[in-house]
Amino acid sequence: MKKQLLMLLAATLVFSGSASAVYAKQGGASAKETTVTTSADVTVTAELEDEAAVDTEVEAEAEAGAQAAEATAEGGGKDKGSKGSNGLLKAIENTKDKPAGTVIANLLLTKYAASLTPELKAQLEAIVEPADALTQAADLLEEQGDVEAAAEVQAEAVKADVANIDFYKKLGKLYNKLNKTGVKLYVNGEHPNFEVAPFIRNGSTLVPFRAIAESLQAEVSWNPEERSVTVTRDGISVKLVIGSTTAYVNGKEVSLEVPSEIVDGSTVVPVRFISEALQAAVVWEPETKSVVILDGEAAVDAEAAAEAATDAAADTAATEAGTETTVVTTTETTVQP
Repeated sequence: MKKQLLMLLAATLVFSGSASAVYAKQGGASAKETTVTTSADVTVTAELEDEAAVDTEVEAEAEAGAQAAEATAEGGGKDKGSKGSNGLLKAIENTKDKPAGTVIANLLLTKYAASLTPELKAQLEAIVEPADALTQAADLLEEQGDVEAAAEVQAEAVKADVANIDFYKKLGKLYNKLNKTGVKLYVNGEHPNFEVAPFIRNGSTLVPFRAIAESLQAEVSWNPEERSVTVTRDGISVKLVIGSTTAYVNGKEVSLEVPSEIVDGSTVVPVRFISEALQAAVVWEPETKSVVILDGEAAVDAEAAAEAATDAAADTAATEAGTETTVVTTTETTVQP
């Protein structure tokens, strides 16, 4: 809900040219007010009392924003059909890489679909990426100095595209600005609830076992006599004994680099082992110390993106190495008598 409103406000900011935004939180959790003032003296104010009111207000704002974008693109005209779509198509050329582009693309796809070619539809559908629009909205809010609001919107961008590691990195930087430092943990784009924060020990990241297992919808059982914990998911059984570097996956022994342990009443385990044992992918983002756990299609997408990034880095390194060799050879040839 807040995501939709902020997307609209960001689009309004970009579409109007110059603007200043104030994202304010007032009162308790039941009442919020957001005000955006542009150079065109456009003010959007939402006073929300409950969840139903939020939905109604956001829908109204979205419709108003779409109508404003259409009117601006058409130069104030009211014609529908080809004239209206032509005006919007001209406008989107300058806004397709900005939040306003998402608003216009949506408008074209919903109101003028019949007049669009299949190729044009495909181009517009590529523009309508909510995750990209959200992260651009987060940029605008950060520029206006509201880092907390920017972090909230960026968190929504992460949920909209859980396999995009760059989104986690950006979110981690925003959290660091808010003094929320330390190891950050995400499971399929969400922050698990845990009483003990993740930490690094002897080069391995340890995370609360139950929080990970429940986020992956696995069953957890505790054996007090053995001091062991067992998690079961999709026919896979993983057993860890507190203080031991030996674990069991479907009954087979597996060596751990660091043992599981109990911290403040919570069992913590090596995140990579437990995630991969349950057939989930683990990505470590070093700059913001973010652990990203993904399963299903998101895991496949993340692994493909990681391979592509590795290949691109290798190609860049090879190109740079080739350039250095060429420079050295040329220099040596020049100084020869």
